[in-house]
Amino acid sequence: MTSSPNILCVALLLLCLAPSVWADSIRVVTEDGSFVYLRQGKVAGPATEVVEATLAHAGLDDYRIGLYPWARAYDSALREPNVLIYLIARTDEREALFHWVGEILRIDYHLYRLPAREDIQVDELGQAKPYRIGVPREDVRYRYLQGEGFAKLVVSASSADSIKLLFNGQVDLVPLSERAVELYCDEAGLARNCLERVFTLNLATGLYMAYSLQTDEDVVLRTLAAFEHLHAEGLVARTMSPVR
Repeated sequence: MTSSPNILCVALLLLCLAPSVWADSIRVVTEDGSFVYLRQGKVAGPATEVVEATLAHAGLDDYRIGLYPWARAYDSALREPNVLIYLIARTDEREALFHWVGEILRIDYHLYRLPAREDIQVDELGQAKPYRIGVPREDVRYRYLQGEGFAKLVVSASSADSIKLLFNGQVDLVPLSERAVELYCDEAGLARNCLERVFTLNLATGLYMAYSLQTDEDVVLRTLAAFEHLHAEGLVARTMSPVR
């Protein structure tokens, strides 16, 4: 993410100042997934570590993190002040709706089936249209497939719910990242090939931290500068690495 020199200068100046008392605490929202999850009652995961490290470096310690269905988290970040959402795909449609403060991860999505469903063969995107596809509500995958004319989308609250629908035979395919599949299979105590890739979508996307437009500008600038500093130091890449 590229920032103008003037913005960075202002942000770095703010970081040098003593931490201020903000009018409102920051509400951090996210969903359960491959890089974010509950552990001993606390929101954890590598993406959460990046967010917490960024806020700490920015001197912003008055925040709380909540785990919600994606549609609810997204709606909060769209409508409420002082909300930070992660991991959110940065798309042309969303560009002007948020303050974007850092790309945490870049991923590709693929369509997966159960290995036993050898009847499902997809050599081009259109061949997947007859199948029921599980997607999280308001997710970038939902928007992408809807835009491509898919009519058999089965909407759920999260990717984890979509995978459950796949194993229950309620959907035929689920769009996931390779890392998401590996983590799911590991956590379920299954072999890494518990799901089988059948097609790669033309949907490479960056997953970001972003603030609601009603967020205090100083908060946005401090977070932006802190993230870019940690990114330059390699902390983001190390934290998000699959070898942990």
